Amino acid sequence: MSGTMEKSGWFRVLGIDPAAAGPTGYGIVESNGRNCRMLHYGAFKVTAKRQKDFSGAALQDIHELLCRLIVEFSPDAMAVENIFTALNMRTALRLAEVRGVVLLAAAQHGVAVHSYAPREIKASVAGHGHADKRQIQTMVRALLSMAEMPEPSDAADALAVALCHLQAEQARRRFNLPVVSSRATREAPPKIAAKIVGPRQATTQGATHVTTRGSVTRIVSTR
Repeated sequence: MSGTMEKSGWFRVLGIDPAAAGPTGYGIVESNGRNCRMLHYGAFKVTAKRQKDFSGAALQDIHELLCRLIVEFSPDAMAVENIFTALNMRTALRLAEVRGVVLLAAAQHGVAVHSYAPREIKASVAGHGHADKRQIQTMVRALLSMAEMPEPSDAADALAVALCHLQAEQARRRFNLPVVSSRATREAPPKIAAKIVGPRQATTQGATHVTTRGSVTRIVSTR
């Protein structure tokens, strides 16, 4: 699929907002130099019962979800939010575990991973590094010309991570800067334009998550 995308001029990014206890957000955005469109987004959370039955359930299920998204959407790159250093040690360690699963899934499928600090993502999307979650949701909706506010906020954060990487790649290409990632990207994306063409949805299983169906956002349980 990657070859097809390169020929058509679209560059696709899978953004991930890892979480220690709450939902892990994910969002897929692509640009062809004229349009920037959202393909799919959601927030993944393992049920309390499954977490109780199996301590590693969250990591296993997140890994399986990411692998399904990579196989279905064939992103040219993945972008993930860095661990927030001001968090307590226990939360930071949990986030590190989730981030490790993200890196593992990417490595297994040969996809480059790029990391961005929370303030860098907020500044890229909202214009300043202290934007709150509602501001991020509002700006993501505007940049992608979405009909409704992206919910939950974890999913909006993931879309913001993906948009941040698209903007960083645009600047890198414009100024001929070196690629900084876990692996060199296959191709730099074209210029970003904030116009949605139409969403596509991936089908995920094994968790309760939020996703978009046409212009309506709803809760879907696949258990």
